[in-house]
Formats: sequence, structure tokens, C-alpha cells
Amino acid sequence: MGAIRKEEVVDTPVEAKIGFVEKMGYGFGDLASNLVFAAVSTFLVFYYTDVAGASAAAVGTIILLSRLLDGFTDIGMGAIVDKTNSKHGKARPWLLWLAIPFTISAIMMFTVPDLGSVGMLIYIAITYNVVHIIYTGINIPYGVLNARMTQDSYQRATLNIFRMFSALIATSIVIFFTIPLVEAFGGGKTGWTVTFTIFGILAGILFLITFLTTKERVTAVNAEQSNVPIKKGVKALFKNKYWALMVVFLLVSYTGMGLGGGLNVYYAQYILENTALVGPLGLAGLFPLMIGLLFVAPIIKKFGKRNVIIFGLIFGLIGTAIILVDPTNFTLVLVGSIVRGIGSVPMAASIFAMLADTIEYGEWKTGLRTEGLVYSAGSFGTKVGMGLGAAAMGWALSLGGYVGGAAEQTDSATSMIIFLFVWAPAIISVLQIIILNFYKLDKIYQQILADLQARKDS
Repeated sequence: MGAIRKEEVVDTPVEAKIGFVEKMGYGFGDLASNLVFAAVSTFLVFYYTDVAGASAAAVGTIILLSRLLDGFTDIGMGAIVDKTNSKHGKARPWLLWLAIPFTISAIMMFTVPDLGSVGMLIYIAITYNVVHIIYTGINIPYGVLNARMTQDSYQRATLNIFRMFSALIATSIVIFFTIPLVEAFGGGKTGWTVTFTIFGILAGILFLITFLTTKERVTAVNAEQSNVPIKKGVKALFKNKYWALMVVFLLVSYTGMGLGGGLNVYYAQYILENTALVGPLGLAGLFPLMIGLLFVAPIIKKFGKRNVIIFGLIFGLIGTAIILVDPTNFTLVLVGSIVRGIGSVPMAASIFAMLADTIEYGEWKTGLRTEGLVYSAGSFGTKVGMGLGAAAMGWALSLGGYVGGAAEQTDSATSMIIFLFVWAPAIISVLQIIILNFYKLDKIYQQILADLQARKDS
């Protein structure tokens, strides 16, 4: 729809500036999400198997089937958000409507009653899926909210930084305080239930704060396109090349995260031969990321999201090279992991802001603004990627001859652990750089905004 004239300089459309309180309020939404879902990824399987007494195999099957259901609920919720019209906007009302159900479902998930083996699994299946459906119902609109608060690409990046920093705070809280709180409240099922009653209530309050402190400002150029039929919206979506590129990028990126998420314990035990090093290895990636998010925004503003991410990926490859000097030397592994953590900062700060920017490109290209579908498909890519990465780790360990619980592993098993820890992230990084090489939206984004504003004014 009209070629972009590169030689013409057009000012950015005037946008309301997002203040600190609103940015913090937006970030609280991911703090709320991760108070529950950092616990799901870190402790839930342990709670089901070691506290509630459920079969590990049965729990694994329930989780796998739930992931498949997630794909359908994501797309469905995206379509619902696109059709939502209320006095609070399209995205914000869902934070209000689902904050309390999110709290209740989180508490129920960590309150498995004594119903016998079959009854217990039925309860787990129902509550696990209810939590994920409600999470989808509140998290897709939360992601869309970024794109509806501002069209300014830099402000979107700063909102995403507040979001990711808050998520890391929640993850840290869950990792360091869950077990002490469980023990403080008597341990056993009661300790877990009370702990996640506290986390669940806090999450609901934080979602309400996000609702109260944020504002939707962005509207479609064509007001008649504010309620797009799902078939028409999906058709328009697949004409958006940058959205497709970002979905592939998210899929590859989160496959890498899923692949590496559970490796530290294997690497510490069988390569470094000290399980006490699991914590330091985790902090080596987490701490630089938290600090880096505080300083990366001006760099993104100066050089652009895509360019800074590529630089970060290359920097991360240097960290891999440090580890390769001697993969069994803890000091080198720690330093290399810190460097890789620093290299991950630009992507953490920018990835969802880049996805938001594809909304304007799609509207410019097709005339349709499909915020919900864009985010739901992106969310699906992250979930599939995480699941695929976790599965690939299991397959690869099995292929290497890994034997769970064995005091020692074969050379092929330890070689596979080293490959997954060192080489696999490097391969993922190279794939990410290749994908980003085709991403040119940063260069033309301001002109796209100018064209959209001109259409709105005409």
C-alpha cells in the first residue's frame, strides 16, 4: 500500500509520553504473572510428585496435552481481544475481569486434595488447564496493552524493559522465598497452599494496579476495522512478513531457552562435579540480565532494537568461546555464563516491543489492525518453543546414553551435556542472527507511522 519514500524525512506523530508510574504499573503485570508461572516452571512438578504424590508419568502427560490446548486458547483469546470494545478499551478490561479468577485458580493449583490416585489426577488435570486458560485470558491482553499504550517504538521498548525487569524480580522472589515460606507455614500440603495463597492474592492485586495505572491511547486508522472477523484477520496476518519473521524468531529463541532451562543441574553435577554450583550458574545468567535492563534503553534508542540484539548475540558468542577454553573449569564457565547473560539483555529488552511494531506494519500493509491475533500467535510461538526445547533436551540426553540417577555417566552422555550447554546456544544464536538479517522494520517504522497518521487525518 504505497511505497515508502526513503529520501523524505517525516516527523514522528505526536504521542502522549508514558510517565514512570504508568511504566511501573505496566511492569507490575508481568510481576503478577511470574509470581505464579515462575513457580509453575520451577516447583509445580515437584509439588505434584513429591508433595501431592502423583505419578510423574501421568503429570508429564497432563502437561503435554495442556500445551497443545494452549495453542488453541491463544488464538481464540487473540480474536476475542480484537473484538472487545468496552469503556476501558480492548486490553485493560481483561486485567480487571480476570484478576480475581487468576488468584483463585493459582491457589487451587497448589491445593491438591486427597481424592485417591485417579481423583487426584483428574483434579490436577482440571486445575492445571483452568490456570492456563485464565493465564492466556489475562496475559494475551496484557501483551496487547503495550501496543495500545503508545505507537512510539522507543517507549514500547522501555515498557518492555519494565516488564522484563519485573518478571525477573518475580522469578527471584519465587526461587529464593518459596521453600522458606513453605517451611515457615508448617511444610507439607498446608505450607504450599498458604504460600501460594499469598502469591496468588499478591498477583491479583498487582494486575488490578496495572489496570488502574495504564491507559489505552492507540486506535485503528479505520474505526470500522475495530471488530475484524477472525478469518479476515488471520488472512491479513499472513500478509505481514515482519510478523511471520518475529514468530519464527520467537520460536527459535524460546526453543533455546527451553533447551537450556534445565541444564544447569546436569552440568553442575556431571561436568563440574559439584551440585552446589547450580545456584551460582543460575545467578550468572540472571544477575547481569537484571542489571543490564536498567541501562540498555538509551543504547536501543540510539542504534535500534534489531542492531542491538545482533550485537548482544555476538557478545554472547564470545561468552561461549570463553567456556570452550575449558568446559570443566568452573571459573571459565562462570565468566562465560556472565558474558552470555550480558549478551541476552538486548533481546530480553526488545523482543516483545519488536512484535508490537509489526502491528503497525500489518495495519499499513492491509488496512487491518489485529493486535490480539499478533500477540496470540507470538505467545503460541513462545510456548511451542519452550516445549520443543525441553523435549529436545530430553531426547538429546537419551541419545547420549544418559541414565537418570547414576553416580557416573558415560563419556557419550557427558559429551552430550557439554554440547547442549555450550554448542547448542551458539547454534541458536547464529540462527537468530540470520533471521534478524531480514528484519528491516526499524528503518521504515517512523515513515509507516507518518503514513498511518496521514490516513487517519484524511
